[in-house]
Formats: sequence, C-alpha cells, structure tokens
Amino acid sequence: MASAQQLHLGVALDGAGQHPAAWRVSDVHPAALFTAAHYLTHAKLAEAASLDFVTLDDALALQPGGEEVVRGRLDALLTFAAIAPVTSGIGLVPTVTTTHTEPFHISTAVASLDFASRGRAGVLAVPSRTEAEVAHFGRRTLPSEVDAEAENAEVVDVIARLWDSWEDGAIIRDEPTGRFIDREKLHYVDFEGRFFSIKGPSITPRPPQGHPVVAVYGDSPYAYGADVVLVDEVRGARERFPDAKLLAGLSIVLAETEQAALDRRRALEAYAPFPPSLSFTGTPVDLATELLRLAESHALDGFHIRPAVLPDDLALFTAETVPALQAAGTFRQTYTGTTLRDHLGLGVAVNQYAEA
Repeated sequence: MASAQQLHLGVALDGAGQHPAAWRVSDVHPAALFTAAHYLTHAKLAEAASLDFVTLDDALALQPGGEEVVRGRLDALLTFAAIAPVTSGIGLVPTVTTTHTEPFHISTAVASLDFASRGRAGVLAVPSRTEAEVAHFGRRTLPSEVDAEAENAEVVDVIARLWDSWEDGAIIRDEPTGRFIDREKLHYVDFEGRFFSIKGPSITPRPPQGHPVVAVYGDSPYAYGADVVLVDEVRGARERFPDAKLLAGLSIVLAETEQAALDRRRALEAYAPFPPSLSFTGTPVDLATELLRLAESHALDGFHIRPAVLPDDLALFTAETVPALQAAGTFRQTYTGTTLRDHLGLGVAVNQYAEA
C-alpha cells in the first residue's frame, strides 16, 4: 500500500465491548446497554475522529451463553434510526438478519435510515443459521449453511433493485396539474429468483445515496455483490474479493504501555477467552504501525475495529491511534463528504432501471 492511500475505519459498538466479560470491567452500567444514549455516546466518539462508520450487531435469538455474558439487545436498525438525527458525519451500519426477513422490509427500513441520517446509512446483511431463530417464526426449516448464504446474496441483489425502483426525479410535486410523482419514473422489479419473487415498486422513494452501503462477512462462497466485505482471515482475501472495499476485523486491547495492555488482556482472559479473531494488544501508537503493516501486506482497504471494552479501547483508539495515522498521511483529518458512500469512495450508485 502506498503511503498516500487512505485507510477506511469502522468500529463495532456491540454491548459493553467485544470481549464477553467486558460488562464486568467497563464503567458503563449494564442497564445503559439497553438505551440509545449508550450507542450515541460511542458513535459521537467515532464521529469526532472522522471514522467511516459504526456497526451494531444483531440477531433474532438471544446471545449464546449463560449468566456470565450479556444477553438481550436492542434492535440494531431501530437504535441507529434513533441516533441518526443527532449525529452528522458518522456512517451507521446496523446488522440485519436476512433469513427470516423479507427483502421488501429490509429495503424500506434501510432506505428510511438513509433518509433519517441524510445519506449515512448502510446495512450489514447476515444470514441466520440457528434452530432458535427458526423456532421464533415457525414457517420454515433451518436452511443449510450454503442455502442461507445463497439466500443472503439474493437479498443483497433484491434490495438494490427495490431501491432503484424509484428514479431520483420521481417526486415532481407539480401543484398546477396535481401530480406528486412521475409514474414513468417508478419501475416494477419483476424479480424471479431461487428464494424470492418480487414485483415492486418499493413504497419508499430512492434513498439519498441511491444505494445505501451494503456490507457482508467474507466467510462465505456467496459473499459477493456487496460494497464492503468484512473478513477475519486476511490471507488470500484480496484475491477472493478483488472489487469490494476489503476491511479486516480486528479486536483491540490498548493501554499506554505494552505491559499495561497485556495486564488488561490477562484480566479479561481470567473471566473468559477472547473470541477467535485477528487481534492486537499493545499501545495505541504501535497499533497504528500494525494497521499500516497489515494493510500493505494483505492489500486491505481498512479495518473493522472491535474494542474489547467500551469506552476504554475506543477512547484510546480515537484519541491516539487515529492521530498517529493522520500524522502518517493515511487517514483523513476530517470528513470531506457528507454521505457514507463519500467516506468510502464508492461513487454514485447507478439506477439499473433508469433510461440512459
């Protein structure tokens, strides 16, 4: 990676932090995890550092584990919709489960988030693979892993078609003739796939970004069609996803000295092991050096940072790691655009139904 290339940085705002025991050491009161204010506070930290986006995990079943882990969560998309009007720059990328949710509902909900955030919405499309989630709905059997991933890819395709079913100039508000919309600029999707049959058009006008940013995890042979791919295994990832923005997930445990960071990690591991993933333990400045090394070695576009404990690791990351990257010329000083597509350099989304 050339020194002038700009990294893209997203951060996970999951619960009290990525480590299962984060709630036992964080200054955040457990009850705060079920308030929008908790996620707003940390989104504001990320926004002050001009990070590209924040994510929030979600699923249709309780988190696995017993009394020792946080169980229960707010709906990720609704939570981000609540904080959208009181943020101004940070991208908002909630996780949405695609297996038991109709593409029509996903497309309208994410489009609505894009309107609420004035063009800063995305969606992390994730399939469901558990019997517990199937049992909540009772209308289908558990799909195989391959089928769930294939369905997820089809959803990614369909929601883009629904966003495009309104052209940008469809709302004309012609008071003299009484025409609010130009019907010629509404389009039927007419999609027939393996999992869905969609007619359209959507009930929600085309979002401000045209296409809100779509992200997927890169652990599937069907992880294609997305703008951003999040990977835990960096070796060979660029060859698999040559055209997407490729971001590596990285758990972080930070302190002002390496020994203090190691001590923090050992204290957490005394409660529970870290989830298996790429991780870094050390100082914020050393983390900046490691990010640049990893990006260059594996042709990465950036990182999906997972703070072990909130707000501790996020605060150190934004206060010290980001300035070190800025000093190296590899991260923006401030936002230069207004939308999440701007932040990620994705360009204008072309409407597949509009006439040339």
